[in-house]
Amino acid sequence: MKIKVSIVARVLLGLCYFGFGIMGMFFMSKMTPPPMPEAATGFMKGMMGTGYFFPLLKITEISGGLLLLTGFAAPLGLVLLAPVTLNIFLFHAFLTPGPTELILPSIMTFLHVIAIAGYWKMYRPLFTKG
Repeated sequence: MKIKVSIVARVLLGLCYFGFGIMGMFFMSKMTPPPMPEAATGFMKGMMGTGYFFPLLKITEISGGLLLLTGFAAPLGLVLLAPVTLNIFLFHAFLTPGPTELILPSIMTFLHVIAIAGYWKMYRPLFTKG
């Protein structure tokens, strides 16, 4: 049962990242973004203004999402996407206030933790004294 829950969490998280990565990479330039608070707008302008960061982020989301969806090197995909998941949660927690803004980031964080728990045996050596 625990393994099935971890697989479902991995696949759902993979769908989120692959879908949002594709949308961001190919369709964001054609969409008008929703109004955001000033701090969030400044953050997004900074990411877009670098010229490299936003495409790198979307490529990371797409490749990490594919790793999670296929199950091939899924632990690597979870490690690559962990900082992205954390930043998504913190962005919405601090820059876009309101409880409804935290629904999807909270779900994604929960799915990430559940998926990591399924591979915990592989991650355990990372937390031992070397």
